[in-house]
Amino acid sequence: MTITKQTVADRIAAYLHHEITLAQLVDWAEQAMMDGELAEHDAATLATVIARLGVADVRAFGLAWEDCEELLRKLGFSSRVEVVAV
Repeated sequence: MTITKQTVADRIAAYLHHEITLAQLVDWAEQAMMDGELAEHDAATLATVIARLGVADVRAFGLAWEDCEELLRKLGFSSRVEVVAV
């Protein structure tokens, strides 16, 4: 399966929506770097973003909201926060 900008953006969104954990995001990124077939025309950007996600569980790196915004921006996406009553 070819990994595209949309694929990576969807994974980040799943993390931000609490559908997957940070550990699951990191595991996916590590696996994608080892086995994934990156879309050729976006390979450099994808490799940079996925590599950053792969070290998000290391204390020195972490993954803050601002990091997610920047990674999404590199992929050509923007983020938006919606606050709703529960």
